[in-house]
Amino acid sequence: MRHGCVQSGKLVEENDLLHEISHFEIGAVKGVRHVKAEGGAMPERKEAAARTKVTFSIVLPVYNEEANIPMIYERLTKVLETLGEPYEIIFINDGSRDRSRDLLRELHHRDPRIKLVSFTRNFGHQTAVSAGLDFATGSAVIVMDADLQDPPECLPQFIAKWRDGYDVVYAIRTKRKENIFKRAAYAAFYRILKRIADIDVPLDSGDFCIMDQKVVSVMRAMPERNRFVRGIRSWVGFRQIGLAYERDERFGGETHYTLYKLIKLAVDGFVSFSYAPLRMAALLGFITSGISFVAALVQLYKRLFVPSSYVPGFASLIIAVLFLGGIQLITIGIIGEYLGRIFDEVKRRPLYLLDETLGFGEQNRSASA
Repeated sequence: MRHGCVQSGKLVEENDLLHEISHFEIGAVKGVRHVKAEGGAMPERKEAAARTKVTFSIVLPVYNEEANIPMIYERLTKVLETLGEPYEIIFINDGSRDRSRDLLRELHHRDPRIKLVSFTRNFGHQTAVSAGLDFATGSAVIVMDADLQDPPECLPQFIAKWRDGYDVVYAIRTKRKENIFKRAAYAAFYRILKRIADIDVPLDSGDFCIMDQKVVSVMRAMPERNRFVRGIRSWVGFRQIGLAYERDERFGGETHYTLYKLIKLAVDGFVSFSYAPLRMAALLGFITSGISFVAALVQLYKRLFVPSSYVPGFASLIIAVLFLGGIQLITIGIIGEYLGRIFDEVKRRPLYLLDETLGFGEQNRSASA
């Protein structure tokens, strides 16, 4: 069966962002050890693999994916077995309400390389990805969806580029097998984000990627609450490259990314990596003030020099008040969005709560239910 992968070695975009800080030390956050990312020479991948028991950690967020779990396990393990290196598959159960958790427990008991992290409730896809990065121990960490829209058969190409010395190899979607509304919305989102963001977020790149452990260690130590993983991945830098692929349809079930969740993800991207909304609000305020000042001069001129054309009344006043009121509310809303995120950071609530973990040795945690 042929899946939506490009020919091996076909490059789309390269982002040679070597880490700008030569000695970057990160304090222990959420149980993370002190990590130093040295700028300059690239580490040897084989030596990195030798220092850890696991070469590849695969992180898969799961929310009501019982229809897809058996097939993703079959196809993923088939690909990984051909590599001949130790691996772990970490499923993050993001508060599923179907039989996803039971299926994952069964898989773990059959195959100890399958590991399970279960949340106490649904915390969201981006938080689930972040949790997977917290638990991953491999020299390289692969992030992909469990609905088989990200073909496991593409992984050897990603791994080959990682072995060539790239710290991040991300997927670029050349085709999306979704409805025209979603395709248009995604295309608009990425292009607006690329224009207004303070970092270079590659067009049409999702969370599907492979990252070196040193990149994961840096991302793991970033404690921000409103996560936009692909933006953070671009922000940290290092040596990155994109590979093209055709995004498949869901194998089974229905998408769980509702319109509300898509809008929230877009807002997270815009607000987390750009001050453009605030600057646009300020610019809009200046423009509105200028228009109001010119209108006032026109009315004054008519009153003094062309009294016959001056018509007294409240219509113009009401229109001006409503217009200015609308601008003020929009500006307050933009400021409120930023303030709300500051409030989230100040509260210092944990990013997620664990109900159960399986496959992590002494760190295992039994389900409370």
